[in-house]
Amino acid sequence: MITVGRGRRILKLAGAATAAVTVLAVAGCAAGDSGTGAGDGDVTIEFAQWWEPELPDGEFQGLIDEFEEANPGITVKLVSGPYASTKEQLFAGAASGTMPDVVGLDGAWVNDFASQGVIADLSALMKENDYDDSELASQIQVDGSTYMIPVVNFVYPMFTNDTLLAEAGVTAPPTTRTEFADAAAKVSALGDDASGWVLPLSLEAPNGVQNDVMSWVWASGGSMLKDGQPDLTNADVTSAVDFIGDMWDAGSIASGSFTMKEQDKVEEFTNGRVGMMIDSLAHINLIRETNPDLKFSISALPAEDGYDGERGIPYASWGIGVAENSEHKDAAFKLVSFLMSEKTNSELSTMAKAFPGNSKSVPDFVNDDELFKTAFDIYQAGYPANEFTGLPVAEDLMRQLGEQLQSAFDGQQSIDDALDKAQESWKAEF
Repeated sequence: MITVGRGRRILKLAGAATAAVTVLAVAGCAAGDSGTGAGDGDVTIEFAQWWEPELPDGEFQGLIDEFEEANPGITVKLVSGPYASTKEQLFAGAASGTMPDVVGLDGAWVNDFASQGVIADLSALMKENDYDDSELASQIQVDGSTYMIPVVNFVYPMFTNDTLLAEAGVTAPPTTRTEFADAAAKVSALGDDASGWVLPLSLEAPNGVQNDVMSWVWASGGSMLKDGQPDLTNADVTSAVDFIGDMWDAGSIASGSFTMKEQDKVEEFTNGRVGMMIDSLAHINLIRETNPDLKFSISALPAEDGYDGERGIPYASWGIGVAENSEHKDAAFKLVSFLMSEKTNSELSTMAKAFPGNSKSVPDFVNDDELFKTAFDIYQAGYPANEFTGLPVAEDLMRQLGEQLQSAFDGQQSIDDALDKAQESWKAEF
Protein backbone atom coordinates (compact mmCIF):
# COMPACT_ATOMS: atom_id res chain seq x y z
CA MET A 1 0.00 0.00 0.00
CA ILE A 2 1.16 3.51 -0.68
CA THR A 3 -0.09 6.95 0.12
CA VAL A 4 -0.36 9.41 -2.71
CA GLY A 5 -0.12 13.09 -1.91
CA ARG A 6 -0.69 16.24 -3.84
CA GLY A 7 0.18 19.80 -3.07
CA ARG A 8 2.75 20.91 -0.57
CA ARG A 9 3.69 17.58 0.86
CA ILE A 10 3.04 13.90 0.58
CA LEU A 11 0.92 12.88 3.49
CA LYS A 12 1.34 9.63 5.34
CA LEU A 13 -1.89 9.05 7.13
CA ALA A 14 -3.01 6.57 9.67
CA GLY A 15 -5.80 5.84 11.98
CA ALA A 16 -6.21 6.30 15.59
CA ALA A 17 -9.28 6.04 17.68
CA THR A 18 -10.95 9.20 18.76
CA ALA A 19 -13.10 9.52 21.82
CA ALA A 20 -16.29 7.51 21.93
CA VAL A 21 -19.22 9.55 23.16
CA THR A 22 -22.42 7.77 22.14
CA VAL A 23 -23.69 4.27 21.46
CA LEU A 24 -24.11 2.94 17.93
CA ALA A 25 -27.76 3.17 17.06
CA VAL A 26 -27.95 0.94 13.99
CA ALA A 27 -25.90 -2.10 13.16
CA GLY A 28 -25.68 -4.86 10.62
CA CYS A 29 -27.56 -3.11 7.82
CA ALA A 30 -26.86 -4.41 4.33
CA ALA A 31 -26.23 -1.94 1.55
CA GLY A 32 -28.39 -4.00 -0.72
CA ASP A 33 -31.22 -3.66 1.78
CA SER A 34 -30.99 0.11 1.97
CA GLY A 35 -33.95 0.46 -0.30
CA THR A 36 -34.95 2.17 -3.50
CA GLY A 37 -37.90 4.25 -4.39
CA ALA A 38 -40.83 2.49 -5.95
CA GLY A 39 -39.88 2.66 -9.57
CA ASP A 40 -39.02 6.37 -9.51
CA GLY A 41 -35.23 5.97 -9.49
CA ASP A 42 -34.86 7.36 -5.96
CA VAL A 43 -32.27 5.63 -3.83
CA THR A 44 -31.37 5.53 -0.19
CA ILE A 45 -27.73 5.00 0.70
CA GLU A 46 -26.35 4.24 4.13
CA PHE A 47 -23.27 5.99 5.47
CA ALA A 48 -21.60 4.37 8.48
CA GLN A 49 -19.11 6.53 10.38
CA TRP A 50 -18.05 7.59 13.86
CA TRP A 51 -17.83 11.25 12.90
CA GLU A 52 -21.32 12.56 13.68
CA PRO A 53 -21.13 11.84 17.46
CA GLU A 54 -17.83 13.72 17.64
CA LEU A 55 -19.17 16.83 15.91
CA PRO A 56 -21.43 19.51 17.38
CA ASP A 57 -25.05 18.36 17.50
CA GLY A 58 -26.80 18.61 14.16
CA GLU A 59 -23.92 20.03 12.15
CA PHE A 60 -23.02 16.86 10.22
CA GLN A 61 -26.69 16.18 9.48
CA GLY A 62 -26.83 19.74 8.17
CA LEU A 63 -24.17 18.91 5.58
CA ILE A 64 -26.07 15.77 4.59
CA ASP A 65 -29.23 17.86 4.19
CA GLU A 66 -27.31 20.13 1.80
CA PHE A 67 -26.21 17.08 -0.20
CA GLU A 68 -29.75 15.74 -0.46
CA GLU A 69 -31.04 19.13 -1.57
CA ALA A 70 -28.37 19.30 -4.27
CA ASN A 71 -28.99 15.70 -5.35
CA PRO A 72 -32.75 15.09 -5.61
CA GLY A 73 -33.56 11.41 -5.52
CA ILE A 74 -30.70 10.45 -3.20
CA THR A 75 -31.43 10.03 0.49
CA VAL A 76 -28.61 9.42 2.95
CA LYS A 77 -29.22 7.38 6.08
CA LEU A 78 -26.52 8.11 8.63
CA VAL A 79 -25.40 5.11 10.68
CA SER A 80 -23.51 6.83 13.47
CA GLY A 81 -21.72 5.44 16.49
CA PRO A 82 -18.48 5.49 18.44
CA TYR A 83 -15.28 4.53 16.67
CA ALA A 84 -15.03 1.11 18.30
CA SER A 85 -18.60 0.16 17.47
CA THR A 86 -18.28 1.42 13.90
CA LYS A 87 -15.13 -0.64 13.45
CA GLU A 88 -16.87 -3.71 14.84
CA GLN A 89 -19.83 -3.19 12.55
CA LEU A 90 -17.71 -2.71 9.43
CA PHE A 91 -15.56 -5.79 10.06
CA ALA A 92 -18.72 -7.83 10.65
CA GLY A 93 -20.19 -6.38 7.45
CA ALA A 94 -17.00 -7.20 5.57
CA ALA A 95 -17.28 -10.82 6.65
CA SER A 96 -20.95 -11.09 5.70
CA GLY A 97 -20.99 -8.89 2.60
CA THR A 98 -23.37 -6.40 4.24
CA MET A 99 -21.32 -3.23 4.50
CA PRO A 100 -23.23 0.07 4.32
CA ASP A 101 -22.88 1.84 0.95
CA VAL A 102 -20.46 4.52 2.17
CA VAL A 103 -18.05 3.82 5.00
CA GLY A 104 -15.90 5.91 7.25
CA LEU A 105 -12.44 4.32 7.22
CA ASP A 106 -9.38 4.26 9.43
CA GLY A 107 -6.18 3.95 7.42
CA ALA A 108 -5.20 0.92 9.49
CA TRP A 109 -8.17 -1.04 8.09
CA VAL A 110 -7.71 -0.30 4.40
CA ASN A 111 -5.15 -2.95 3.53
CA ASP A 112 -7.29 -5.68 5.07
CA PHE A 113 -10.51 -4.47 3.45
CA ALA A 114 -8.91 -3.98 0.03
CA SER A 115 -7.25 -7.41 0.20
CA GLN A 116 -10.64 -8.96 1.02
CA GLY A 117 -12.24 -7.12 -1.91
CA VAL A 118 -14.96 -5.62 0.31
CA ILE A 119 -14.32 -1.94 -0.49
CA ALA A 120 -14.59 -0.52 -3.98
CA ASP A 121 -11.78 0.66 -6.23
CA LEU A 122 -12.21 4.44 -5.99
CA SER A 123 -9.81 4.99 -8.88
CA ALA A 124 -12.29 3.20 -11.13
CA LEU A 125 -15.24 5.17 -9.68
CA MET A 126 -13.37 8.44 -10.24
CA LYS A 127 -12.81 7.50 -13.87
CA GLU A 128 -16.39 6.37 -14.42
CA ASN A 129 -17.67 9.64 -12.93
CA ASP A 130 -15.13 11.92 -14.69
CA TYR A 131 -13.95 13.07 -11.26
CA ASP A 132 -11.02 15.49 -11.12
CA ASP A 133 -8.87 14.38 -8.18
CA SER A 134 -6.37 17.24 -8.46
CA GLU A 135 -7.65 18.90 -5.26
CA LEU A 136 -7.32 15.79 -3.08
CA ALA A 137 -4.50 16.28 -0.61
CA SER A 138 -3.88 12.54 -0.47
CA GLN A 139 -5.24 9.14 -1.45
CA ILE A 140 -4.64 5.76 0.18
CA GLN A 141 -3.81 3.16 -2.44
CA VAL A 142 -3.31 -0.58 -2.61
CA ASP A 143 -1.54 -1.97 -5.66
CA GLY A 144 -1.89 1.32 -7.49
CA SER A 145 -5.63 1.83 -6.91
CA THR A 146 -7.23 4.20 -4.44
CA TYR A 147 -9.43 2.66 -1.77
CA MET A 148 -9.63 5.46 0.79
CA ILE A 149 -9.67 9.24 0.59
CA PRO A 150 -8.71 11.10 3.80
CA VAL A 151 -11.55 13.56 4.43
CA VAL A 152 -10.12 15.42 7.42
CA ASN A 153 -6.85 14.93 9.23
CA PHE A 154 -5.77 15.29 12.85
CA VAL A 155 -2.30 15.83 14.21
CA TYR A 156 -1.22 14.58 17.63
CA PRO A 157 0.83 17.30 19.37
CA MET A 158 1.85 17.43 23.03
CA PHE A 159 -0.71 18.78 25.51
CA THR A 160 0.60 20.30 28.75
CA ASN A 161 -1.33 21.15 31.90
CA ASP A 162 0.04 24.62 32.53
CA THR A 163 -1.09 24.74 36.14
CA LEU A 164 0.55 21.45 37.12
CA LEU A 165 3.77 22.34 35.33
CA ALA A 166 3.88 25.72 37.07
CA GLU A 167 3.28 24.12 40.47
CA ALA A 168 6.18 21.78 39.72
CA GLY A 169 8.44 24.71 38.85
CA VAL A 170 8.45 24.01 35.11
CA THR A 171 8.24 27.37 33.38
CA ALA A 172 7.83 26.26 29.73
CA PRO A 173 6.70 23.18 27.83
CA PRO A 174 9.64 20.80 27.28
CA THR A 175 11.27 20.72 23.87
CA THR A 176 13.72 17.82 24.35
CA ARG A 177 13.48 14.35 25.85
CA THR A 178 15.65 15.41 28.78
CA GLU A 179 13.40 18.39 29.51
CA PHE A 180 10.30 16.18 29.17
CA ALA A 181 11.61 13.56 31.59
CA ASP A 182 12.64 16.27 34.04
CA ALA A 183 9.23 17.96 33.86
CA ALA A 184 7.41 14.63 34.26
CA ALA A 185 9.47 13.73 37.32
CA LYS A 186 8.79 17.11 38.94
CA VAL A 187 5.04 16.86 38.33
CA SER A 188 4.95 13.32 39.70
CA ALA A 189 6.81 14.53 42.79
CA LEU A 190 3.90 16.86 43.58
CA GLY A 191 1.98 13.88 44.94
CA ASP A 192 -1.82 13.94 45.32
CA ASP A 193 -2.11 11.39 42.50
CA ALA A 194 -0.41 13.72 40.02
CA SER A 195 1.66 12.07 37.28
CA GLY A 196 3.97 13.58 34.75
CA TRP A 197 2.85 11.70 31.65
CA VAL A 198 0.01 9.38 30.68
CA LEU A 199 0.81 6.41 28.44
CA PRO A 200 -2.05 4.13 27.29
CA LEU A 201 -0.79 0.64 26.42
CA SER A 202 -4.02 -1.36 26.28
CA LEU A 203 -3.68 -4.44 24.07
CA GLU A 204 -7.41 -4.29 23.37
CA ALA A 205 -7.02 -0.87 21.73
CA PRO A 206 -3.29 -0.86 20.91
CA ASN A 207 -3.03 2.49 19.12
CA GLY A 208 -1.06 3.85 22.08
CA VAL A 209 1.93 2.06 20.54
CA GLN A 210 1.44 4.21 17.47
CA ASN A 211 0.51 7.56 19.01
CA ASP A 212 2.32 7.52 22.34
CA VAL A 213 5.38 5.32 21.76
CA MET A 214 6.45 5.39 18.13
CA SER A 215 5.68 9.12 18.00
CA TRP A 216 8.92 9.67 19.93
CA VAL A 217 10.83 8.00 17.10
CA TRP A 218 9.16 10.08 14.39
CA ALA A 219 9.59 13.32 16.37
CA SER A 220 13.34 12.92 15.98
CA GLY A 221 13.28 11.94 12.32
CA GLY A 222 13.59 8.19 13.01
CA SER A 223 11.84 5.25 11.41
CA MET A 224 10.63 1.80 12.44
CA LEU A 225 11.05 0.51 8.88
CA LYS A 226 13.91 -0.01 6.47
CA ASP A 227 13.19 -0.57 2.79
CA GLY A 228 9.58 -1.22 3.75
CA GLN A 229 10.48 -3.98 6.20
CA PRO A 230 10.43 -4.02 10.02
CA ASP A 231 13.46 -2.39 11.62
CA LEU A 232 12.55 -2.23 15.29
CA THR A 233 16.03 -2.86 16.61
CA ASN A 234 17.67 0.19 15.04
CA ALA A 235 19.26 2.91 17.17
CA ASP A 236 16.38 5.39 16.79
CA VAL A 237 13.68 2.98 17.99
CA THR A 238 15.89 1.58 20.75
CA SER A 239 16.73 5.07 21.99
CA ALA A 240 13.08 6.13 22.12
CA VAL A 241 11.93 2.98 23.94
CA ASP A 242 14.86 3.20 26.36
CA PHE A 243 13.78 6.78 27.09
CA ILE A 244 10.22 5.64 27.86
CA GLY A 245 11.54 2.74 29.94
CA ASP A 246 13.62 5.13 32.03
CA MET A 247 10.54 7.27 32.68
CA TRP A 248 8.65 4.13 33.67
CA ASP A 249 11.36 3.15 36.13
CA ALA A 250 11.38 6.71 37.51
CA GLY A 251 7.66 6.50 38.32
CA SER A 252 6.83 9.44 36.09
CA ILE A 253 4.07 7.68 34.16
CA ALA A 254 0.46 7.45 35.36
CA SER A 255 -0.51 4.08 36.81
CA GLY A 256 -2.78 1.71 34.92
CA SER A 257 -0.99 2.01 31.58
CA PHE A 258 -1.36 -1.67 30.66
CA THR A 259 -5.15 -1.44 30.51
CA MET A 260 -5.51 2.23 29.64
CA LYS A 261 -7.06 3.24 26.30
CA GLU A 262 -7.01 6.56 24.49
CA GLN A 263 -10.22 7.78 26.08
CA ASP A 264 -8.77 6.97 29.51
CA LYS A 265 -5.73 9.07 28.66
CA VAL A 266 -7.90 12.02 27.72
CA GLU A 267 -9.95 11.63 30.89
CA GLU A 268 -6.83 11.63 33.07
CA PHE A 269 -5.59 14.83 31.42
CA THR A 270 -8.99 16.51 31.41
CA ASN A 271 -9.41 15.86 35.12
CA GLY A 272 -6.07 17.51 35.82
CA ARG A 273 -4.28 14.40 37.06
CA VAL A 274 -1.41 14.38 34.55
CA GLY A 275 1.00 17.03 33.40
CA MET A 276 1.45 15.97 29.78
CA MET A 277 -0.08 13.78 27.08
CA ILE A 278 0.21 13.26 23.34
CA ASP A 279 -3.24 13.60 21.84
CA SER A 280 -5.45 14.49 18.92
CA LEU A 281 -6.69 18.00 18.21
CA ALA A 282 -10.12 16.39 18.02
CA HIS A 283 -10.23 16.42 21.81
CA ILE A 284 -9.55 20.12 22.40
CA ASN A 285 -13.20 21.10 22.53
CA LEU A 286 -14.09 18.02 24.58
CA ILE A 287 -11.48 19.02 27.17
CA ARG A 288 -12.71 22.61 27.19
CA GLU A 289 -16.33 21.58 27.62
CA THR A 290 -15.60 18.97 30.29
CA ASN A 291 -13.22 21.08 32.37
CA PRO A 292 -13.50 24.78 31.42
CA ASP A 293 -11.08 25.74 34.20
CA LEU A 294 -8.22 23.59 32.91
CA LYS A 295 -5.40 25.70 31.55
CA PHE A 296 -3.49 23.80 28.89
CA SER A 297 -1.18 24.43 25.97
CA ILE A 298 -0.14 22.65 22.78
CA SER A 299 3.45 22.20 21.64
CA ALA A 300 5.49 20.10 19.23
CA LEU A 301 6.58 16.71 20.51
CA PRO A 302 9.97 16.96 22.26
CA ALA A 303 12.83 15.63 20.18
CA GLU A 304 15.97 13.74 21.04
CA ASP A 305 18.56 16.04 22.60
CA GLY A 306 20.60 17.72 19.88
CA TYR A 307 18.19 16.88 17.07
CA ASP A 308 17.46 19.94 14.91
CA GLY A 309 15.77 18.44 11.85
CA GLU A 310 12.09 18.44 10.92
CA ARG A 311 9.90 16.70 13.46
CA GLY A 312 7.42 14.07 12.42
CA ILE A 313 4.08 14.34 14.13
CA PRO A 314 1.56 11.50 14.53
CA TYR A 315 -1.32 11.83 12.21
CA ALA A 316 -4.78 10.33 11.95
CA SER A 317 -7.56 10.80 9.47
CA TRP A 318 -11.24 10.30 8.94
CA GLY A 319 -11.14 8.43 5.67
CA ILE A 320 -13.99 7.52 3.34
CA GLY A 321 -14.65 4.63 0.99
CA VAL A 322 -17.45 2.84 -0.85
CA ALA A 323 -18.54 -0.73 -0.16
CA GLU A 324 -18.00 -3.19 -2.97
CA ASN A 325 -21.38 -4.74 -2.20
CA SER A 326 -23.19 -1.40 -2.64
CA GLU A 327 -25.91 -1.46 -5.29
CA HIS A 328 -25.73 2.33 -5.57
CA LYS A 329 -22.04 3.06 -6.14
CA ASP A 330 -22.68 6.11 -8.32
CA ALA A 331 -24.90 7.70 -5.69
CA ALA A 332 -22.34 6.75 -3.03
CA PHE A 333 -19.54 8.37 -5.00
CA LYS A 334 -21.61 11.56 -5.39
CA LEU A 335 -21.64 11.77 -1.60
CA VAL A 336 -17.87 11.21 -1.49
CA SER A 337 -17.39 13.95 -4.10
CA PHE A 338 -19.64 16.33 -2.15
CA LEU A 339 -17.71 15.85 1.09
CA MET A 340 -14.40 16.37 -0.69
CA SER A 341 -15.50 19.57 -2.50
CA GLU A 342 -13.63 22.72 -1.49
CA LYS A 343 -16.60 24.39 0.22
CA THR A 344 -17.97 21.33 2.03
CA ASN A 345 -14.54 20.12 3.09
CA SER A 346 -13.78 23.57 4.54
CA GLU A 347 -17.01 23.40 6.54
CA LEU A 348 -16.42 19.83 7.73
CA SER A 349 -12.80 20.46 8.73
CA THR A 350 -13.94 23.55 10.62
CA MET A 351 -16.58 21.50 12.46
CA ALA A 352 -14.07 18.75 13.26
CA LYS A 353 -11.25 21.16 14.19
CA ALA A 354 -9.07 19.20 11.76
CA PHE A 355 -7.02 19.90 8.69
CA PRO A 356 -8.85 19.48 5.38
CA GLY A 357 -8.46 16.66 2.87
CA ASN A 358 -9.06 19.08 0.00
CA SER A 359 -5.84 20.95 -0.62
CA LYS A 360 -7.76 24.17 -1.42
CA SER A 361 -10.00 24.12 1.64
CA VAL A 362 -9.21 26.35 4.60
CA PRO A 363 -10.80 25.77 8.02
CA ASP A 364 -12.01 28.89 9.81
CA PHE A 365 -10.48 27.91 13.14
CA VAL A 366 -6.90 28.31 11.95
CA ASN A 367 -7.12 32.06 12.54
CA ASP A 368 -9.84 32.11 15.19
CA ASP A 369 -8.37 29.92 17.92
CA GLU A 370 -4.90 30.24 19.40
CA LEU A 371 -4.48 26.53 20.18
CA PHE A 372 -5.49 25.43 16.70
CA LYS A 373 -3.30 28.11 15.15
CA THR A 374 -0.41 26.72 17.18
CA ALA A 375 -1.21 23.22 15.95
CA PHE A 376 -1.29 24.43 12.37
CA ASP A 377 2.10 26.10 12.86
CA ILE A 378 3.49 22.81 14.24
CA TYR A 379 2.00 20.94 11.28
CA GLN A 380 3.61 23.35 8.83
CA ALA A 381 6.99 23.27 10.57
CA GLY A 382 7.24 19.48 10.58
CA TYR A 383 5.73 16.63 8.64
CA PRO A 384 2.87 14.22 9.28
CA ALA A 385 4.25 10.81 10.15
CA ASN A 386 2.61 7.48 10.72
CA GLU A 387 4.37 4.42 9.40
CA PHE A 388 1.59 2.05 10.43
CA THR A 389 -0.70 3.28 7.67
CA GLY A 390 -0.76 0.79 4.86
CA LEU A 391 1.04 -1.98 6.72
CA PRO A 392 -0.62 -5.37 6.75
CA VAL A 393 -2.50 -6.16 9.99
CA ALA A 394 -1.43 -2.78 11.33
CA GLU A 395 -3.31 -3.11 14.61
CA ASP A 396 -1.87 -6.56 15.22
CA LEU A 397 1.60 -5.12 14.73
CA MET A 398 0.84 -2.50 17.38
CA ARG A 399 -0.49 -5.20 19.68
CA GLN A 400 2.56 -7.45 19.18
CA LEU A 401 4.92 -4.62 20.05
CA GLY A 402 2.69 -3.57 22.93
CA GLU A 403 2.83 -7.07 24.43
CA GLN A 404 6.62 -7.01 24.39
CA LEU A 405 6.78 -3.49 25.82
CA GLN A 406 4.47 -4.41 28.68
CA SER A 407 6.69 -7.36 29.49
CA ALA A 408 9.81 -5.18 29.39
CA PHE A 409 8.37 -2.35 31.49
CA ASP A 410 7.14 -4.96 33.95
CA GLY A 411 10.71 -6.16 34.40
CA GLN A 412 10.24 -9.59 32.79
CA GLN A 413 12.73 -8.96 29.99
CA SER A 414 15.10 -6.28 28.72
CA ILE A 415 14.02 -3.66 26.24
CA ASP A 416 16.53 -5.07 23.74
CA ASP A 417 14.92 -8.51 24.05
CA ALA A 418 11.46 -6.97 23.70
CA LEU A 419 12.41 -5.25 20.47
CA ASP A 420 14.15 -8.39 19.13
CA LYS A 421 11.01 -10.46 19.75
CA ALA A 422 8.70 -7.83 18.26
CA GLN A 423 10.98 -7.60 15.23
CA GLU A 424 10.73 -11.34 14.64
CA SER A 425 6.96 -11.40 15.04
CA TRP A 426 6.58 -8.43 12.71
CA LYS A 427 8.76 -10.06 10.04
CA ALA A 428 6.38 -12.99 9.96
CA GLU A 429 3.54 -10.62 8.99
CA PHE A 430 5.33 -8.99 6.06
